[in-house]
Amino acid sequence: MKKSLFIASMLLVTIGLQAQKLDKAKKYLEDKKLAEAKTEIENFLAIDKNKLNAEAIYVKGKIYLAISKDAALKGSQPDAKDIAFEAVKQYRSLEAQNVKDTTKRYMSMMLDNNYPLFDLYKDYSADGATFYNANNFNDALTNFGKCVDVFTYLLDSKLIPAMFDTTTVLYTGICAEKAQKPDVAAKYYGMIAEKKIKSEGFLDIYKWLTDFYSRKDDKANTEKYLNLGRSVYPTDSFWDAFDLENVREKGSKEDLYKKYEEIIARNPDNVNFVFNYGVDLYQAGYDPEVSKRPGNSKELIAKALVYFKKAVELKPDFANANMVIGQLIYNEGVDINNVNKTIRPQNGQKLKPEELKKKDELRKETAKKFEEALPYFEKVEKALDSQAKLKMDDKTILKECFDTMIIIYETLDKKEKAQEYTDKYNGVDKKH
Repeated sequence: MKKSLFIASMLLVTIGLQAQKLDKAKKYLEDKKLAEAKTEIENFLAIDKNKLNAEAIYVKGKIYLAISKDAALKGSQPDAKDIAFEAVKQYRSLEAQNVKDTTKRYMSMMLDNNYPLFDLYKDYSADGATFYNANNFNDALTNFGKCVDVFTYLLDSKLIPAMFDTTTVLYTGICAEKAQKPDVAAKYYGMIAEKKIKSEGFLDIYKWLTDFYSRKDDKANTEKYLNLGRSVYPTDSFWDAFDLENVREKGSKEDLYKKYEEIIARNPDNVNFVFNYGVDLYQAGYDPEVSKRPGNSKELIAKALVYFKKAVELKPDFANANMVIGQLIYNEGVDINNVNKTIRPQNGQKLKPEELKKKDELRKETAKKFEEALPYFEKVEKALDSQAKLKMDDKTILKECFDTMIIIYETLDKKEKAQEYTDKYNGVDKKH
């Protein structure tokens, strides 16, 4: 009997000592003696029977959180926040398993108003911002990503109302992109897109995701984000333009034309689709060498002209559209002139009267086409030459316009006009 009492008394002493060690760790934490607190709590948890002591694990989390904020200690323990977060999660997991009375679960943390988790969120966010502002995008990504993890944990644990941390998720994605980690960026941008969040500048997220998965040849995700983007920003032309490029790469010419007409029917006032359809039709139908043109060349060119003129109706000062119409008509004149050149004397003989008549008719037809083209080139001049500074592409268009007008006026034997546009051509770079 005495032996049993002795063993029991020893057990009580041991339990008391262990409680004292945990209390000692708490006291060191309270007194901000963090190195001592860390040693004490680690020694306590090193004992097998204490390894799953929920309260001790929670105290460990608070100690490491305090270390992560301490200027003198955090450098030697760079993963202190991570250890704190894991400790808090383990504490809550143990409480959920072992404390049957739900009103008493997480009591230690509730008495602290859950501050460790909220502090971790705030600190990860602050560190992420500091690294971001220093252009250290890898470390910014790490901290913003962990900030998202803490927020998600708070949400899953029902410690905050249902919401979405748009700003942090966005910056995590931006950091991943800047750190050359596009797959990681796609993960966070995807979180935003899947919530169908619409805000200033967010349109590019949906475009980025669509393009990213298209380049990876991931058809399911390409279609997913294309449709999400279209549903959130239905009036943006990117989605239709993307569809067009997809058909251009993978479909036939007929499929491309069908897609153009389908899109233009939905967007009749979108001048870019109208103009680009004309360009595709014209490029398919025209080649400087007549022999290389397709059998339906005339039909394609005529249809292209309809769409070019429609583009000018929608936007009268559209320099590029006016330029292409002018070139198209001018090229028709060139074709007629090339036919004229084939009528030549044979074997040193003079041309027959009917041949001379035909050449004269062709000359007149050529001149008529050239004169028909001139008003469109004049519209190009009016749209571009009146500007003080031109972009390189516009400057190239203007020079091509003047160059063609010089040829036309020389062909029409209007030497003064030809010289006028020669001077204008030579002055483009200086003027613009």
